Amino acid sequence: MESVKAMLRLADVNPNDILYDLGAGDGRIVTTAVKDFGARAIGYEIDPIRFLISWLRIIFSGALGRAVVRYKNFYKADLKEATVVTLFLRQHTNERLREKLERELAPGSRVVTYYWTFDKWRPIKVDRRLEVYLYVIGISNYQSSSSSFPPR
Repeated sequence: MESVKAMLRLADVNPNDILYDLGAGDGRIVTTAVKDFGARAIGYEIDPIRFLISWLRIIFSGALGRAVVRYKNFYKADLKEATVVTLFLRQHTNERLREKLERELAPGSRVVTYYWTFDKWRPIKVDRRLEVYLYVIGISNYQSSSSSFPPR
């Protein structure tokens, strides 16, 4: 739970946010985003057991109505509504998702990862102790041949 809260704090999650948790697992991120940070949250989980655990956690935590988990492959999900995306996936999965995130998320949207990073993006904030990384679309994914990053 310490890492979950660190992810949400680093991303500055607030009641104006719509958080998408890709690979929702047991639903901790989704329910914590709703209960402790006031956001609306949507989780995507393809594993049936984890989906069920996440769904039950949402119901028993009292987050139902502000949180939902969908039994769906997140590669097929439309992410355009998200203001924050959370990931605790493998390195190669993050890299596979990178172009989808760049294509579908609005500039200023925050992507926060636990442990695994993005090779072609630079984090805006890092909690090195807990290995949590914050990226911002339009800044972190800026590609430049100059040494200044981000653009001024």
